[in-house]
Amino acid sequence: MAGNNDFNQKPNNRNSFRDSNKSKKKSFRTLLIIEAIVLIVIVVGFAYMVLPGFGKHKNDNNNNKPGGAQNTEEVKNSPTKEPTLTPEEQEQQSAEAAEKETEQKIADLVAKADRLALGYDYDKAIDLIKSFGDNYTDYDALTKAIAGYEATKQTLKPFGAYDSVNQINHIFFHTLVADTKKAFDGDYEANGYNYYMTTIGEFNEMMQQMYDDGYVIVSIHDVAKKVKGEDGKTKFVPGDIMLPPDKKPFVISQDDVNYYEYMNDDGFANRIVIDENGRPSTEMKLDDGTVSVGDYDMVPILETFIDKHPDFSYKGAKGIIALTGYEGSMGYRTNDPTSPTYKQDQETVKKIVKVMKEWGWEFASHSYGHRDMGKATYSFTKKDTDRWMKEVGSLIGPTDIYIFPFGIDIETTMGHYESDKFKYIKSLGFDYFCGVYKDPWIQVKEDYVRMTRRPLDGQAMLQFPERLKDLFDLSKVVDKSRPKLK
Repeated sequence: MAGNNDFNQKPNNRNSFRDSNKSKKKSFRTLLIIEAIVLIVIVVGFAYMVLPGFGKHKNDNNNNKPGGAQNTEEVKNSPTKEPTLTPEEQEQQSAEAAEKETEQKIADLVAKADRLALGYDYDKAIDLIKSFGDNYTDYDALTKAIAGYEATKQTLKPFGAYDSVNQINHIFFHTLVADTKKAFDGDYEANGYNYYMTTIGEFNEMMQQMYDDGYVIVSIHDVAKKVKGEDGKTKFVPGDIMLPPDKKPFVISQDDVNYYEYMNDDGFANRIVIDENGRPSTEMKLDDGTVSVGDYDMVPILETFIDKHPDFSYKGAKGIIALTGYEGSMGYRTNDPTSPTYKQDQETVKKIVKVMKEWGWEFASHSYGHRDMGKATYSFTKKDTDRWMKEVGSLIGPTDIYIFPFGIDIETTMGHYESDKFKYIKSLGFDYFCGVYKDPWIQVKEDYVRMTRRPLDGQAMLQFPERLKDLFDLSKVVDKSRPKLK
């Protein structure tokens, strides 16, 4: 029995070896499983980092997951590698870009040329197109534009709807009334304003009616021009204004563009300025004491109108600004050397004049003291003209236009000027002399030009309306706020 017990208590070596092998196999399988899981985790993690879109479903909404929006933004902002282009593709891409640039350049050039053509400057429009380069003929848009300008040129005729230079009107205004309540308030100056001034509303209606009727602004230098003959001598001849057959050339001017002190606070602009866009404009003091820059007189109003209707101006012509000198120029008191702004005002006027000339405006002498030059003696005429040349002419530069105060000519002769007054004024460079008359009238002599002007003021509209029937429908022009003449 003892032996049996001993046998039972001793390990069975065979069974023990088998159990030991089983245990080892189980541990090995467990280790393999763990290693497989670790490997799967590594592979999946690597796929998430490297492969775009791995593990994402179509219906995933990143905004509903923490960090989703940030991850999306990061993807959006991550740099994208541009595909590498072949040399042929790069060349094609550059060619397409150059072609688009050329097309835009051509479109811009034609637009500018068309604007010149609208102002009847077809030759300048053609030259602009040709400035594209010697190869301009390679582009249909450019050759068609030139062909159009050339075809239109063939339809033009001298003086447009007129038969001769004698039919051309020269109209004029004084400073325009910007505020009728102040100008026509019944005080001492009101009746004078009513006689000799035109309101902004009236001016706008006049320009619109003239435009609708085919009128076109021209320079007085286009009406009659100086030419040199075969003998080397210069003389004046009628101009060669070429317009469509339905267009009517006319000259426009404005007197006393000085903004005199007596006009302060009476509803007028205060002076001419250059606005922030480099355009000639006017400045006006408002009731609250502030200063406004805008269309308060003829210069900027006409600029605005022509900008909208470029065919209202022949080759960029604007108007003539007639200046006296006894209270300065264009609202600046350049007549007073004691003024603390005297030098500054002189320089300002020079700058304004330079800009205005670039915009097509011309300047004229209206005498220094605005006196009757018909009655004036030679001595007075000489003294007055010399002073104007010194104080005003020195600021505006050379001018050859003399506009008589009150429209009264220095001579009544219908022949050739003969007086010493004429000879002296002529010696200072004046060639164009303008008076006032109810109808168009011009005299082109070899050594000067005389041209009358038609007033378009209150007196003309209210006292002599029949004189303006050929120009306007006055029932649509006269400002309802204008009182009766006294």
